[in-house]
This record gives sequence, structure tokens and C-alpha cells, in this order.
Amino acid sequence: MNVKPDFSKGKNYAETAPAYLSVWGMRAYYGESYIVQDISFNVHEGEILALLGRNGAGKTTTLRAIARMDDPQLHQGEIWLDHQPLHNMSSHQASVAGIGLVPEDRRIIPGLTVEENLQLAQIAPPVGWSLDRIYDLFPRLAERRKQEGVTLSGGEQQMLAVARALARDIKVLLLDEPYEGLAPVIVDEIEKTLHAIKEQGITTVLVEQNAVRALELADRSIILDTGGIVFDGTASEVLENEELRAEYLAI
Repeated sequence: MNVKPDFSKGKNYAETAPAYLSVWGMRAYYGESYIVQDISFNVHEGEILALLGRNGAGKTTTLRAIARMDDPQLHQGEIWLDHQPLHNMSSHQASVAGIGLVPEDRRIIPGLTVEENLQLAQIAPPVGWSLDRIYDLFPRLAERRKQEGVTLSGGEQQMLAVARALARDIKVLLLDEPYEGLAPVIVDEIEKTLHAIKEQGITTVLVEQNAVRALELADRSIILDTGGIVFDGTASEVLENEELRAEYLAI
């Protein structure tokens, strides 16, 4: 088990690392309270990383920091994507650079159909997957393309949120609680979709309370506890380590 990645090469490590996404010395705080405390990790191209931990461990904060969604003054450290620095970018700039965030609340735009939600994502470059390609992956969305997005079922809305991210030219897909509130049969469909996305070479970071399902899908896992990394290794190591799961994931 590698408790913490070796970033001993110093501040320029992320520039020369083979990783696709690198987080170095990241801190995030609100007021005087640190939510994420000096965490560092790498994600390799085409990998699915499960970012796990109990509620309040800092998982969503980490995703939002990578996507530059919060006030930059709340963050310290460096974030690199494909040797580009994200830490000095706005959320819009990070999106253009290739970050696609699917938040827990999905944020489907009211008043727009499924297809209009997808078209809106493609108004400005860089444009990603074509509508035909998206509908090949999500045939249910093709069937409902003229239906208002907010009237879809929870699982269909999750599919639309992921599809909307793919409508942009993304390099890394950040998923925050994609299985939340979904029936197991719908979770199965979402997982099949994520496997298909991985086959397209897209790197994915997954935050999910259903830790077992996330670990069964992922290549690697990082576990956060009180804002710090307590485990960085393969997903199978977590599945096989009952003591680790009980202590940090309560499973």
C-alpha cells in the first residue's frame, strides 16, 4: 500500500511526471478551516480513479478545485492537465482545457429539450462528440431528444449530464455521485456507459458513496479522511482489505 505519492522531486515534479492529471500540494479552505490539506496525487491517461471517503472528507471539494469551480483564493497548490497548469485558470478556461465536471445535482437546464441541452454545450469550441455519436452511446436519449430535459427520470438525467460533458472536447471527466438516488438496474447502465467512455481513452475521476460499485469499476482508488490522503493504490487492494474499508469507508 502506498499511503502517499512520492512528490520529493519538488515543485516542478508535475511538469515532468508521466501522469495525465497531477495534483500537487493542494489545499482548500473556507474561513479558517481547511477542507483539503496538502494532498498530492496523479491520474494516468485512460484510467478510472475512485476518489472515496466518508462524508465531509473533501471529495467534492477536490473535484471542484480541479474544475476551478470555487473562488481561487480558497485554493493553494498546483493542478496540471497534460502538462498544462489549471491552477491559474478560471472554470471556463479549465473547461476549454479539457475538464468536464458532472456535478451531483446534474444541472439540467429547464425549458430546454434533451437535444437543446446538448447543442448548448456545443455552441462554443472546443466541440467534442457529435450528436450522432452521443446518441449511439445513449440510445435512450435519442428516443427522448425532443423531451424537456428536466422531465427525464433520474437515471436519464444522469445520462444527459454525462452526454453534455462529452459534447465538449474533454480530456478528463469528473463525476460527483453519479449513482445517487438511482436504482441498481440504472446504476448498471451508467457503469456500462463509463466502461464505454474509458474505451474511448477518456480519463475519469469518480466520487461515489457506493464505494463497492465504484471500486469494482475503477482501476485505482484514493481514500480521503479529514481532508488528507490515507490510501493511494489499486481498487482491488481496497476491495481485498476489510480493515481499510471498515476504518475509512464503513463497509
